[in-house]
Amino acid sequence: MNPLAPLMPGFVGHTLPGWLEQRLRDGLGGVCLFAANVESPAQLRALTDAIHAANPHAVVSIDEEGGDVSRLYQAVGSPFPGNAVLGRMDDAAATEAVAARVGAELAAAGVDLTLAPDVDVNADPRNPVIGVRSFGTDPALVARHSAAWVAGVQAQGVSACAKHFPGHGDTAKDSHLDLPTVDADAETLHARDLPPFVASLDAGVATVMTSHIMVPALDPELPATFSRPILQGLLRAGLGFDGVIVTDALDMKGACEGRGIPAAAVLALAAGADLLCLGSVNPDEEIGEIAAAIEAAVADGSLDEARVIEASERCAALGRAHAARRAAASSPAHATPVPAIPGAAAVRATFEVSDAAAAALTVDRPRAWLRLEPAANVAVGNAPWGPFACGVEAAATFGPDGDPASFAAAVPAGALAVVVGKDNHRHPWALAAIDAVRGRGDAVVVDMGWPGDEAADVATFGASRLVGGALLELIGH
Repeated sequence: MNPLAPLMPGFVGHTLPGWLEQRLRDGLGGVCLFAANVESPAQLRALTDAIHAANPHAVVSIDEEGGDVSRLYQAVGSPFPGNAVLGRMDDAAATEAVAARVGAELAAAGVDLTLAPDVDVNADPRNPVIGVRSFGTDPALVARHSAAWVAGVQAQGVSACAKHFPGHGDTAKDSHLDLPTVDADAETLHARDLPPFVASLDAGVATVMTSHIMVPALDPELPATFSRPILQGLLRAGLGFDGVIVTDALDMKGACEGRGIPAAAVLALAAGADLLCLGSVNPDEEIGEIAAAIEAAVADGSLDEARVIEASERCAALGRAHAARRAAASSPAHATPVPAIPGAAAVRATFEVSDAAAAALTVDRPRAWLRLEPAANVAVGNAPWGPFACGVEAAATFGPDGDPASFAAAVPAGALAVVVGKDNHRHPWALAAIDAVRGRGDAVVVDMGWPGDEAADVATFGASRLVGGALLELIGH
């Protein structure tokens, strides 16, 4: 038994540190890359080559969802539309094409596994962490686009990961910061949340990611990541999944608060997880502590050694498959054609635009762009977004501590105010700013998140750079 084999840590830097190289040579199962590891395509390929040189069967993963959550493009904003836009477009071929483009770029970079697609059904509009990462609210729609995304990315030789099992859509809390609870009964869960996972499994998805949420109808005692009834009972025995179960990051509070990452790792393995995503910054000392905790749990009988070996073998099999793929990729005949992805016009057609906003935009007058700046979603991270990723300069930017009157006063006389935010309805300070701007004159309010029943004349259902460009075409300069 090698306690390093199921572990997938993250680190900061554009090159492989010596200590991590040694861990890989000692059998570390994988590495998870984040924006802090990405500088350019050539640099990323050099990094993944170094990882695979140290351990050819290590699984290199990245959180590339092809929308607001983009590690490849976190520095400049994503050129992909994102799941909610694709769901509104409702063209499975377009979804498959986007995933294929994501897969082609990841394969060229030497990445084995993308931690996508997000197949959660966004049942709660207050959801602070899923939102536009979801294909929508209808289980059947989400299911068909989940399957298309899986097919597209895996056709390029990159493994997909359906997340976050058994469904993170019906929550009003973020598991990065808290431990959410889904209170739905089992019948609702099976009808609403599971169909996208079933569709992903039918499409041959290589991995499934767990969620750090309580689902009392399935297990009243432990979060899904640590639940044998959910992982072994429902996912393995119930749905027949025999691929790799990946945990969401164990440094999230929904997993480690009150117990620490080493104890969380032991619990996840015992529940049936195979590949443990540890987080974005896991130093050598911490990896040693996690490995020691696994060994101690095996020694005292709280963790079955056979379970650790089973997890390690699943991870190794995935790593071997990707090593073979990389070897085959050197042949020109191996290349898979990548279809064109939807452009700005197709994205613009998915926007919700009120009649009043449409009328206001027909008037030829200057636009004054105003920016509402909520705290960055932890999953998204700090990244350029919307029209501001396309070079638009805001006349004013407003945050939780801003003065609404001063924000509104930034609109020049005669200009149409264009107020752009994300999830406006969830932020009282944003609503106050919008009211102040409307009080001064004509305004069009744009929500680039998941809109509520108020504070959105235009709803884009995403804030990637591509979506921002489509918004610019709608609004004008």
